[in-house]
Amino acid sequence: MTRSAHGWRAAVGWCPVRPTRTLLDVVRGGFIGLVEIVPGVSGGTVALIIGLYETLIDSAGHLARGLLRLVADPIRGRGTARARHDLSAVQWGIVLPVVVGMAVAVITAARLLAPVIEDHPVEARAFFAGLILISIAVPARMVGERWRGREVALAVLAAVAAFLVTGIPPATIEDPPLWIVGLAAAVAICALVMPGLSGSFILLVLGLYAPTLDALNDRNLAYIAVFGLGAVIGLGGFVQVLRWLLREHRRITLAIMTGLMAGSLRALWPWQTDESALLAPSGSLTMPMTLFAIGAALVLTLLIAEALVHRRRAVIT
Repeated sequence: MTRSAHGWRAAVGWCPVRPTRTLLDVVRGGFIGLVEIVPGVSGGTVALIIGLYETLIDSAGHLARGLLRLVADPIRGRGTARARHDLSAVQWGIVLPVVVGMAVAVITAARLLAPVIEDHPVEARAFFAGLILISIAVPARMVGERWRGREVALAVLAAVAAFLVTGIPPATIEDPPLWIVGLAAAVAICALVMPGLSGSFILLVLGLYAPTLDALNDRNLAYIAVFGLGAVIGLGGFVQVLRWLLREHRRITLAIMTGLMAGSLRALWPWQTDESALLAPSGSLTMPMTLFAIGAALVLTLLIAEALVHRRRAVIT
């Protein structure tokens, strides 16, 4: 290996990874990308469940700050030392496979999953409701065993807010201007790192969900490029705020996340109208209940596996 290759790897903090771990991270990224296509389901929630949330948040923060400094510092005569320091803190061996998995899943799901959700909305929502219901335990457990009164109150307020927001009837914009696309992307991408909030649902409320899926399927490069730019800008700013909240007000932030996840379950009630009005259960309940149980069992299995892994590590150390 050449000296320049060694220098590049040192600059960005690259470290060799095992193929099995890389493949696992690609699959994990695929799960995050898959659920981001589904309105009402949060990619941040899945990142929490599969144990990648804080790694991705921390890396995204360093990446955003590093890119900003890479542009601004040379203009100010400060060189690129600070930018290289931030970029070296990004866990590239995990981030890159996850991003690849997310990209493949989003492109694939736009073609495969969207028609399934459209043709079988009751069954799809029931399955995802099972996933989210059990996953509420993830941030709740991270808060700690004893919740304080303030944390309970904030979680309840967050749940009520999420419940009300997810009840907003979706809008529709046939041919959105590109500046609106970029602005919507900057807002929607924030939901990717906030468990309980769905980026796809935000796009649905803003009337850009269908146009965005169409742009992906039609390979509308101008739309995709503007959307991506808006997403990068929004993510770069929001991640810094979220990292600070998790560092300085961890318990309160996680309590609010728990409430947001609980309240967002409203969006996944299987029986509802196109305007998000809730309906009483109707028709055969066998398939929705079965899919709900399967979704819940999948997350419960992940949580049990995670607990066993942590227990094994504790015994080893």
